[in-house]
Amino acid sequence: MDLKIAGGRIYFWPPDFSRLMYIYGIQPTMKKYLSIICLLLITAIALGQERQPTELEIDYYYGSILEHNPDISHLITDHPSGFALSYNRKTFGAREAERRYNYPDWGFTLSYQDFQNDVLGSNYGLYAHMNFYFLNRHLVFKVAQGIAYADSPYDPETNYLNNAFGSEILSSTYMKLNYVHENIWEGLGLHAGISLVHYSNANFRSPNTSVNTFAFNLGARYVFDHENIPSYIETTDPPSKSHAEPFKFNLAFRFGWNESDVVGSGQFPFYVVSGFVDKRINYKSVLQAGVDYFDAKFLEEFIRYRSIAFPEDDIDGSEDYRRVGVFIGHELRFYKTAFVAQLGYYVYWPYEFENRVYNRLGIKRYFYKDKIFATISVKSHWAKAEGVEFGVGVRL
Repeated sequence: MDLKIAGGRIYFWPPDFSRLMYIYGIQPTMKKYLSIICLLLITAIALGQERQPTELEIDYYYGSILEHNPDISHLITDHPSGFALSYNRKTFGAREAERRYNYPDWGFTLSYQDFQNDVLGSNYGLYAHMNFYFLNRHLVFKVAQGIAYADSPYDPETNYLNNAFGSEILSSTYMKLNYVHENIWEGLGLHAGISLVHYSNANFRSPNTSVNTFAFNLGARYVFDHENIPSYIETTDPPSKSHAEPFKFNLAFRFGWNESDVVGSGQFPFYVVSGFVDKRINYKSVLQAGVDYFDAKFLEEFIRYRSIAFPEDDIDGSEDYRRVGVFIGHELRFYKTAFVAQLGYYVYWPYEFENRVYNRLGIKRYFYKDKIFATISVKSHWAKAEGVEFGVGVRL
């Protein structure tokens, strides 16, 4: 490291950032924020080389943890804050889906959240997102799904108070509603709004009480190559109902791993076989009805545990852990992608685990003339997740 003299001060080159922080009185607690800012700037420079119509968003948010469960009340001690960096790919109507959904954006988001609580620590997220525009493109709704890394998860010895995150890797959902004014000056715009961030590992490992953060956000955005933004394509498309199809039969297989709420009971595989019929009624909507068969090994272990630990429950451990449910559902189609929502009811429920009503939310991608699909979904009993399902299927 070389010495440099400038303006009567002696500097080291390349710069030692820790030394500079000390010289200028920057506190160690600010290092996290400075690191995030540097990451944002570096990413902005890299993305700025993109010639296609793209946009970069930078947000700061500040909010509160929602007490959705009294078991996390001890974790709500301060107001969390954080940063988010989003890369948006603009659409202009090259595909019919873009025109029917008012030219949405798609892209990726990086986030950092400091819970301002030593037990929860900080989370780092990576998401795929879509932006949907309303009110003459001034109101934007962002929905994002991804994964997050928790740097302070539950540990039976060193962090036993963290009953929210039982693992370092979490599933995360991020939603944001913004008022936006783009290209105010030389491609630069501003936005402000509200956000909701959900973190959970869907019982992949216990404990898993999860955390929801409601926040206010303020940020800026920059459109690259704003002088050459193309016009929106306004081709007249056929009526939406012209995309209607006859009834189709579907067969799907899903799998995953999860753990019961008994901490340390172990992770077990689960399998789901589903048969259902669907009916596409227009370009955007597909209706579904079918049957699910659930084989969850964690429930078999949980029944065995209850029969030993709580003999007063009159359980002998031989109860059938398998379940069968019937469901109705809806797919919101966007080109080859579909957002799936299903509501089910157990018709075979020999062991009374949670309740008889379940729901499933997920995303599906179609291949080969819409006959093959892959899916990722979260199956829950209302707000309590049971597991993340990975699946494949065929549509006949």
